[in-house]
Amino acid sequence: MRENNRRDFLKAGAMFGATAVSASLAAPGLNAGPRTTPQKRTGSKTRILGSGKNTIEVNYGLGLGCMGMSWNRSFIPDRDKMIGLIRTAYDMGVNLFDTAEAYGPYVNEELVGEAIAPFRNKITLCSKFGFEFKDGKMTGGFNSQPKHVKEVVNQSLARLRTDHIDLLYQHRVDPNVPMEDVAGAVKDLIAEGKIRFFGLSEAGPQSIRKAHAVHPLTALQTEFSLMTRDPLKDVIPVCEELGIGFVPYSPLCRAYLTGYINERTKYVASNDNRPTLPRYKPDAVIANWKIIDVLTNFGNKRGITPAQIALAWLSAQKPWIVPIPGTTKLAHLQENLWSSDFQFTPDELASFTGEITAIPVTGERYPTPQTR
Repeated sequence: MRENNRRDFLKAGAMFGATAVSASLAAPGLNAGPRTTPQKRTGSKTRILGSGKNTIEVNYGLGLGCMGMSWNRSFIPDRDKMIGLIRTAYDMGVNLFDTAEAYGPYVNEELVGEAIAPFRNKITLCSKFGFEFKDGKMTGGFNSQPKHVKEVVNQSLARLRTDHIDLLYQHRVDPNVPMEDVAGAVKDLIAEGKIRFFGLSEAGPQSIRKAHAVHPLTALQTEFSLMTRDPLKDVIPVCEELGIGFVPYSPLCRAYLTGYINERTKYVASNDNRPTLPRYKPDAVIANWKIIDVLTNFGNKRGITPAQIALAWLSAQKPWIVPIPGTTKLAHLQENLWSSDFQFTPDELASFTGEITAIPVTGERYPTPQTR
């Protein structure tokens, strides 16, 4: 299976790094220290999450998912390099950064908190609560009891080196706690100034409506990609009705839609959730490769990569959809941001979508349902 399209782009990214961002790569390189020669801010094509008084403006219509910079993607990158990458993203105009207490746990919040310190009040910081932990490890259970939520937020604020979180999500719906109680706890935190906006992750229509009735939601974060299109049927219509923004996580299907991984890809099971996901079994990867072929054929005719097409397709669905692709590489960061420059024509969108939807997706996205 070929990945030449993306490799060619990485070469172009390297050339970009030698010119437009040379200041970031020269000594002290992608160090964790404050930037002494900020790059030109180029963020454009802004999108709005939420409505009324609960809105967030996002440059490029894209955020940066930070999870893989310290957790759950097999290798653990050099910490200083990742701090430098986050700061370079800011220099390039990125203004929404996404993390969670569960990522590590805890270490990703610490990483992001240190990275954004020089420009904390100029960006949107997102984090999440909702899982149960014991001895620093996830138990597999949930805990959104109001008292616990308030304790967790104080802990997250300390790790993030800030006095407020801009957008706080419930990471997963807790079946043991009424949604109205969860929303009430977050509403209290908003009144205290510790949180600015409220969001849910992997919540179904009923949960969304219950939370929104207590305090308006700014965004729903749920897995959504060319291979995970279920949100179009249920939760996206509810978000449109209520004026809630939509934030797709894993918009590149955990790197699969880049063409960068294949059935021979090896994962470190102790630090990667993909070996547990049915969609990443070798047989499923092979069966789903028809989607990569469609992406490659479409992109080759237009000089864009599979990743860029996949992100542009998400953005084409609604003007208030803001994907948050993650990366640990400068070239991939630039590639993702450049996706905002491509717009499907109506005929292109209809034809491309038809080709994709005609291909059955092999393998569930998780072994058990996530949306509640």
